[in-house]
Amino acid sequence: MKLADLLQQRSENKCELCKSEVNLGVYEVPPQDQSNADNSIFICSKCLAQVEKKEELDSKHWNCLTESMWSEVPGVQVVSWRMLNRLRNESWAADNLDMMYLDEDRLAWAKATGDHENDGSVDLHKDCNGAQLLTGDSVVLIKSLDVKGSTLNAKMGTVVKNIRLVAENIEQIEGKIEGQTIVILTKYVRKQNASQNT
Repeated sequence: MKLADLLQQRSENKCELCKSEVNLGVYEVPPQDQSNADNSIFICSKCLAQVEKKEELDSKHWNCLTESMWSEVPGVQVVSWRMLNRLRNESWAADNLDMMYLDEDRLAWAKATGDHENDGSVDLHKDCNGAQLLTGDSVVLIKSLDVKGSTLNAKMGTVVKNIRLVAENIEQIEGKIEGQTIVILTKYVRKQNASQNT
């Protein structure tokens, strides 16, 4: 039986953290050498985005940890512990952390990413106005830019469609201008409103 099928069956087709029944998928809890049912969990896209720091933490959403932290699945325990640590400034999360027990091996695994040392803040790609940018968005240049190593000059007001986020640097995105893929600093772009995309 495939891993996804095993997890689907184990979770009764629900997110193993918040019990949502929509947009579910396999999450291999890092770090790991080989994925299996113990170190992988079935979670929804909302939990995944926040676990991977691609969305601001919604502490109300994570009240679900009060239940999921008692799961017998090692991967669920580890993710619950990490998320409770990121929310430890909330009294309910601190109380749950005090009650939660992980054996030595699981605690070492939970600490391995260093994620528990972070607070709830999330580093996101944002435009000049602070709006979150996502892969596939369209942006407008708010300043004319000379492209290094090229004669190309990207004029202010140019629309760059279908951008890609630079994973290692939240201040950079990639986009095509006149057929050339360039790196653009997020402080020089404004997200184009969906209503203007015609």
